[in-house]
Amino acid sequence: MQMSLDEISLQLDSKSSRDRMLALASLRDVAPQDAVPLIKKVLYDINGPIRSMAVFSLGIKITEESFPILVDLLQNDSDYGIRADAAGALGYLEDPRGFEPLHRAFYEDTDWLVRFSAAVALGNLKDMRAYDALVQALRSEEVVIQQAAIAALGEIGAVDAVDKILDFAQADDWLVRQRLAEALGQLPTPKSLSALKYLAKDSHANVAAAAAIALQSYPEHI
Repeated sequence: MQMSLDEISLQLDSKSSRDRMLALASLRDVAPQDAVPLIKKVLYDINGPIRSMAVFSLGIKITEESFPILVDLLQNDSDYGIRADAAGALGYLEDPRGFEPLHRAFYEDTDWLVRFSAAVALGNLKDMRAYDALVQALRSEEVVIQQAAIAALGEIGAVDAVDKILDFAQADDWLVRQRLAEALGQLPTPKSLSALKYLAKDSHANVAAAAAIALQSYPEHI
């Protein structure tokens, strides 16, 4: 049976972390304007997974409060995991105002996980202003950041980046090659088509499948 808002609110005050987690999960079908005040009750919970879930929820339950709260967490929270969660949630909001704080986090945050989340979120915003930061991310020593940058360049439709991401066609990490195939599917050029045909024969099944899917939706004339 679905709990009322008053019952959820009471359960969010429970000493049991399990009860608070279940209460937070029960907000799934609650309207954003009703859910956000309750989410805020556990934004600074002592339990890390509950905080993380609350931050994530703000990226889905969108109100006027969601954006400033997430920016504040991204810029000021001492927990790098929460900053990363906030970056991801800002990407879900797809609010163009998120570009500046995400761009700054990508360049300035000291933790790779936050930079990774910021790169992914910049892709979600589909804002071409992220181009320079994402191209720089291709040179990161962290493979996951390279993956995020390749995917995000595809998301923003950065056709000019095709030559740069093609350098990863023979990357050791198969996930990098898979992200490349997926990105090339969004960047239709003759070079992209040629690379996708190459990746469709990749030794890793996931890479080959991603390339095959991209080729199916490719325009007939490039």
